[in-house]
Amino acid sequence: MKNKKSIDLKTAITIFLFLLPALLLFVSILIAPIAVSVYRSLYDWNGFSEGTFIGLANYKELFTNGSIKFMTSLKNSMLLAFFSVFVQLPFSLMLALLLGRKPKKDRAFLAIFFMPVLISTVVIGQLWLKIYNPDYGLLNRFLDAVNLGSWKHVWVGDVKTALGSIIVPTVWQYIGYHMLLMYAGVKGVSIDLREAAMLDGATKWQVDKYIVIPIIKPIIRVSVIFAVTGSLKTYDLVRILTEGGPFQSTEVPSTLLENMLFLRNRYGMGSTISVMLIALCFAFALLITAAFRDKDE
Repeated sequence: MKNKKSIDLKTAITIFLFLLPALLLFVSILIAPIAVSVYRSLYDWNGFSEGTFIGLANYKELFTNGSIKFMTSLKNSMLLAFFSVFVQLPFSLMLALLLGRKPKKDRAFLAIFFMPVLISTVVIGQLWLKIYNPDYGLLNRFLDAVNLGSWKHVWVGDVKTALGSIIVPTVWQYIGYHMLLMYAGVKGVSIDLREAAMLDGATKWQVDKYIVIPIIKPIIRVSVIFAVTGSLKTYDLVRILTEGGPFQSTEVPSTLLENMLFLRNRYGMGSTISVMLIALCFAFALLITAAFRDKDE
């Protein structure tokens, strides 16, 4: 009995030692920075001096001070999340289902649709800046060509169209990413199930609706979580296309965070925004998981 206990103890120690490097890495890269951000969010700190403890005053100011525009930035991120979930993901799912039926050259189509994901976001931003250019941009040139010159616009410079000008390339860029995730799930569905359903008279779309989609629901859930949390964390395209303007109409939490840290030297408020972003991403991930669980039950 003692010998068995000593073996179990040795096994536990061995497992712990093997897991220790990964645990230390996880704590140092993820847990420690979050803890520091929470700590700094309780201070009025400019990044250089010692800082003054102010408790939850930064959190209160974040939601009550209209000049910070946090609620505007959050609304913009939520709008981006809406289009990501209800436009981007259905389109990705449709492509995944079509390619999952083994069309000819499906690998070539996969590579083409996934290519925007591989291209640097900075390059994507510069590409769309050229498309939106009011003088020589492809979009305004196209409107001229189809006799819709009256629709020509300064797309990223107008408060009414600037946010939409960001949503379009964001949705376009990551369609291929979610398509590839769903395509892997679609290809994992047993061919026997498909053939049995079609022998019973089901059409291809009925097979997709009643067999394939229910089976790949866990992957769809992951895609929804990625789409929503990715929208909350979006930064690159906003920074390149509009820099949060005009008049902060396209501000998102990440650009607001940058503004607070590097332009206003309000490191305490910047930490507060980062903590709110972490909390929101975590909360939405839990809500989406719960919503899919309820549907499954």
